[in-house]
Amino acid sequence: MMLGLNGLSRRWVGLLALYIAILSLLTPAATVKHDNFKTCDQSGFCKRNRAYADTAISNSKWESPYSLDQASLKFDNGILTGVVNKKIINTDESVRLPLTVAFYESGTARVTIDEEKRQKGQIELRHGSKASKQRYNEAEKWAIVGGTTVSKGAATSQDTETGTTKVVYGPGSKFEAVIRHAPFGVDFKRDGETQIKFNDRGLLNVEHWRQKVEKPKEEKREGEEEKKEGDEAVVAESDKSAAEDESTWWEESFGGNTDSKPRGPEAVALDVSFPGYQHVYGVAEHTGPLSLKETRGGEGKHSDPYRLHNSDVFEYEMDSPMTLYGSIPFMQAQKKDSTVGVFWLNAAETWIDITKTSTSANPLSLGIGSATTTQAHWISEAGVLDMFVFLGPKPQDVIGAYTDLTGYTQLPQQFAIAYHQCRWNYVTDEDVRDVDRKFDKHNIPYDVIWLDIEYTDGKKYFTWDPMTFPDPLGMNEQLDEHERKLVAIIDPHIKNEGNYPVNEELKSKDLAVHNKDSNIYEGWCWPGSSTWIDCFNPKARDWWKGLFRYDKFKGTMKNVWIWNDMNEPSVFNGPETTMPKDNIHHGGWEHRDIHNVNGLTLVNATYDALLARDKDEDKHHVRPFILTRSFYSGSQRMGAMWTGDNQADWPRLAESIPMVLSMGISGFPFAGADVGGFFGNPSKELLTRWYQTGAFYPFFRGHAHIDTRRREPYLAGDPYKAIIAQALRLRYSLLPAWYTAFHEASVSGAPILRPNYYMHPGDEKGFGIDDQFYLGSYGLLAKPVTQEGQQGQDIYLADKEKYYDYFDYWTYEGPGTVSVAAPLETIPLLMQGGHIIPRRDRPRRSSGLMRYDPFTLVIVLGNSGDAEGMLYLDDGESFDFQDGAFIHRRFLYTSATSSLVSEDVASTKASGKKAQDYLKQMESVRVEKIIVIGAPAAWKGMSDVEVSEELGGGESAAATRRVPLDWHEKDEGRAAWAVVRDPGVRVGGGWKIAFA
Repeated sequence: MMLGLNGLSRRWVGLLALYIAILSLLTPAATVKHDNFKTCDQSGFCKRNRAYADTAISNSKWESPYSLDQASLKFDNGILTGVVNKKIINTDESVRLPLTVAFYESGTARVTIDEEKRQKGQIELRHGSKASKQRYNEAEKWAIVGGTTVSKGAATSQDTETGTTKVVYGPGSKFEAVIRHAPFGVDFKRDGETQIKFNDRGLLNVEHWRQKVEKPKEEKREGEEEKKEGDEAVVAESDKSAAEDESTWWEESFGGNTDSKPRGPEAVALDVSFPGYQHVYGVAEHTGPLSLKETRGGEGKHSDPYRLHNSDVFEYEMDSPMTLYGSIPFMQAQKKDSTVGVFWLNAAETWIDITKTSTSANPLSLGIGSATTTQAHWISEAGVLDMFVFLGPKPQDVIGAYTDLTGYTQLPQQFAIAYHQCRWNYVTDEDVRDVDRKFDKHNIPYDVIWLDIEYTDGKKYFTWDPMTFPDPLGMNEQLDEHERKLVAIIDPHIKNEGNYPVNEELKSKDLAVHNKDSNIYEGWCWPGSSTWIDCFNPKARDWWKGLFRYDKFKGTMKNVWIWNDMNEPSVFNGPETTMPKDNIHHGGWEHRDIHNVNGLTLVNATYDALLARDKDEDKHHVRPFILTRSFYSGSQRMGAMWTGDNQADWPRLAESIPMVLSMGISGFPFAGADVGGFFGNPSKELLTRWYQTGAFYPFFRGHAHIDTRRREPYLAGDPYKAIIAQALRLRYSLLPAWYTAFHEASVSGAPILRPNYYMHPGDEKGFGIDDQFYLGSYGLLAKPVTQEGQQGQDIYLADKEKYYDYFDYWTYEGPGTVSVAAPLETIPLLMQGGHIIPRRDRPRRSSGLMRYDPFTLVIVLGNSGDAEGMLYLDDGESFDFQDGAFIHRRFLYTSATSSLVSEDVASTKASGKKAQDYLKQMESVRVEKIIVIGAPAAWKGMSDVEVSEELGGGESAAATRRVPLDWHEKDEGRAAWAVVRDPGVRVGGGWKIAFA
């Protein structure tokens, strides 16, 4: 209907839609509109597979109809292939499902099931167009970047008595896959013990290809009630299963929208059991505790499965399995000293049911206690069944193997891990300049200021409003004076308006998403009528690159970076506020096939565009910075994410911690939440506590809705302004530790914020703790205050190590819970013994101005008397580190020799020009202070220490000298501490300080 409107009518309808959308956002009492989003019972394929599970579990005689054809099995160079036959109940027919089980050098295993009938042929769409009927199998193209080198050491054998095929694989041949033939299933073992089971409960279900048959309508018999839409036909099948519900096979309606399904039913489902594992984590993004809840109802449990279907969920609710903006179908299971995991590679809408069963301890079996098994039922609407298995045994083994596949987080520019200031919207370029000046006036550091959609000319991206932003270059130049940056929003919807070159090119070059009628799809978003770029199209991605060039996106310069929002995609008038599933993308794939990976493709295109804009102008390429709202496995390679449109209240502050922790253990550690809450006006106390919490988000940004009061830190008033500034300066002083943690994540996948189970995988008491965390490998343990009026925190210590208060060195010791005072001006932050923490303590306006500042090293001595820490440095912006232009040092304090040593982590000396130029730039950067906490009593009375530093030829004796040491006696519960001031050693050099 909209296609027939004239230009004037289209404009008015667009304005009306926009007005209604904004009005709903401004409604103070608004909450998530549940009716806008499906439950499992309203999602045909989820409902069918849940019913399938109910039938299987309730029927003691149930037998899975899937069996492996033993004669089809082949094993070659670490890959097992065969055919799984699915018997169609009550017929003599079966469906052939090609099976591939691959074993990789990393120790990861992969099970893939396709459908032979869907691999061939086409289906007729409307208006004579055709599409492949095969299952979508290109999610790997977007998500997987490594880790798939096939294992040549894997070996197989068959056991005819048990009807199984065994494959031994992995490091030291410690892993084993036992493949059952009838019914088909796989048990994965480590050191002979079963860790993961596939199809143990017989819930494997691959909805096979059917030819659509138009059935004549049945006449209603006299006295028979009329059948309502969606009712199931329930027919007994001699204790096999209920008849299949065909009501949503070929089309499905919800919220006034009808989804046509030309390929018919094609869901895939599999049950995955973790025997002996009580806790499972992951399947981000959701609200609620880090340890996932059961989903089949009951007290304290969810009644719906966890859902992964990227959506714009307005004012999302707490502790819910509802879908949010992103999807990472990666799950870990944890028991004492053992972590395992699975990754479900599927880009379609996915639901995950979680249940647990427990066995009681047998009083006659000494030493054998009760055990809990967690069962996950994975259900996706389309695509192939493709699951990866990780057998650990440590948390980092599992997370590392997963990120080896999907890519490690990018090493961001240093400014990106400093503080970002944002609101919807800074209204003029002079407003931006004024905020920038006031941060300086109040001596509060920040690095980035952000612009939401109002900077554009009528919501047309790549433009500036000539009335409110007449001088964007002048604005950016002022920011650049203090090494500050600007981030501008660019969304995937393009305003559908004439005389707008971006829109005209998108349509004339046919680079937009199509609807089911093969026309360019038109929907509604912030600009009103909009079209959407199809980033699955290589030509569209190439075109997108050109839009970010400085001569195209005029007013931008090298300190301008990008925010990709609304990229689920959000469509105001679409089903579930997103794009219809029967839209068509490049390659003939339906939107249902690729929905969850859609946001990743936009960020990928933007990343390439930001690289390309400098290609012809500067050989010193800088790393792009992009923030995304929608994401999938692999999005971590391109930038940061945030948890979306939260609310300014205490419960949302508290829930932000497990949400950010969940992202970290899901391979996407560059995560944060809107500080202060996006919707509403926080109290001064809440705003202050949120800044204290946000100082520990890897992505640290204050953000607010257009209808909120201004709340820049300098407006908070006394004493709040000073306390917020103190939290910001803490973040800036610890930037060396943060940057080193980001480097570790970029090469190993390790989370930056680490929950208790990750740090102490043998401590069962801590597996459910998700309100405290460790920062990187530095032993910094934080538990921010998240409750109103709270003046103290109870912090759980899992080990017997000594811990010290970060600010006053008060001593604590575990294991157990300790109470820490936490008045408003205090962040509960402890230092675990055995670590060395690098800092930069000189206050600056921005992180860029800290580039050549000296360092402070904090040595935290614990029970062993030894300590260790790392420092990674590079220029903080370019890719020159890939050519050796970095400093990577290990600091070791050894109690046996009472000495602190700096040694190079790199195995070889960097010799290239970029490396040498960087080291020369850093020659003057020194360590200006060393603080030793828990200093030995034997040092009392010492007046100095001996410092020896390597010279060019490695000669140390010529550089030996003595420098003063200040001793501070322990007082009450505070530890003794000592300070070495200005030892004069280079941060990038080799040296030794002897305290004896």
